[in-house]
Amino acid sequence: MKALTPRRIVTELDKYIIGQDEAKRAVAIAMRNRWRRQQVPPELRDEIAPKNIIMIGPTGVGKTEIARRLSNLANAPFIKVEASKYTEVGYHGRDVESMVRDLVAVALGLVREEETENLRAVAKAAAEERILDLLLPPVPSTGEESDDEQRERTRERIREKFRAGALDEREIDVTTEERPTSFVEVISNQGVEQLGFDFQDAFERMMPSRTSTKKMKVSDAVKVLIGQEIENMLDKDKIQREAVERTENMGIIFLDEIDKIAGPASKEGPDVSREGVQRDLLPIVEGSTVLTRYGMVNTDHILFIAAGAFHASKPADLIPELQGRFPIRVELSDLTGDDFIRILTEPRNSLTTQYAALLETEGVKVNFAASAVKQIAEVAESVNRRTQNIGARRLHTIMEKLLEDILFDAPNVAEKKTKITAEYVKEKLKDIAEDEDLSRYIL
Repeated sequence: MKALTPRRIVTELDKYIIGQDEAKRAVAIAMRNRWRRQQVPPELRDEIAPKNIIMIGPTGVGKTEIARRLSNLANAPFIKVEASKYTEVGYHGRDVESMVRDLVAVALGLVREEETENLRAVAKAAAEERILDLLLPPVPSTGEESDDEQRERTRERIREKFRAGALDEREIDVTTEERPTSFVEVISNQGVEQLGFDFQDAFERMMPSRTSTKKMKVSDAVKVLIGQEIENMLDKDKIQREAVERTENMGIIFLDEIDKIAGPASKEGPDVSREGVQRDLLPIVEGSTVLTRYGMVNTDHILFIAAGAFHASKPADLIPELQGRFPIRVELSDLTGDDFIRILTEPRNSLTTQYAALLETEGVKVNFAASAVKQIAEVAESVNRRTQNIGARRLHTIMEKLLEDILFDAPNVAEKKTKITAEYVKEKLKDIAEDEDLSRYIL
């Protein structure tokens, strides 16, 4: 984290997201402040709250991608949730506390993956010894030194062959353990935690695991045995503690569609998707303790990044208490034709790069002329302006339609080199781009 300065964070985000400099600066500062908070004296640390952010802008301009790439940079637990999926307490639907439980589950996966990688080398060595035991079963010592030495030399020869891959196709008997799935997961995967008891673990302990012996190739057995060794070495309590701590100090919740719950309460009856949800959300955002199956989680220092188009409402329509918990507001601008050109060519995962890589699997080399990229960008900008503005997502529909024939014929085509020109783009998209009714249905 120390190396992730705000300037470097923005530089890394620039590799994947075009424009939106103001939003990138805001999230970079928020992320750096998390590291700064860890460096201040403990008595002041708890007093420093994260500065939550509201991103305002139409769909497809990079709001979600900024938050997701930010979490990847910091290796922080991250989830994206839609505010419109939650309902007021007392109504059927997901309660807002479930987003914290989901975040802990993500953190648990991150920590478990890290611990798995840390143990992999030791587990691989242990699995190798088990493979050698299966290939050369141990026998009681005869007491004769020459016999023990002979056996050890034989074992080392087998080890050399195993490491060279000469024994990969040999079959051995491997004992595997299978744990039955708890029926609590089948009935419901949410709400059980509120009872304060981990029913899933309880039922898993009640139902004994079954062991079975399977015949498999040495190459497959190695993977199974490494997995077993890692599972035996993992300290599950330590992983859970680390996951909870990381959730509390590094967690990021991206709250999308917050504009859908903004606005005055309904005057004709209960409105479970607006003010009620805001009031339930408020304690989580301002800081409370949530019960999860891995322990109590404090949300005081979880970073919340909210986003919405705010076409029919504005941030001021949120309840005042919730507004105060999102002190940073950044507006993301609509994408222009020049932005579309950059999106198509500059990012590491640009669409032109993706399609070229897909077609190269069929032996077809596709090259996009600069004039073709410009033409695609102009079509995207035009369609967005005349129909619904869906930002960069419009490029996906245009590229799919543009390359439809090439993608379909790629396995059978004789000519393995194709250049996409501006004329080709105009020919393929002319009728659709000019007919507004067709644009609405196809693009």
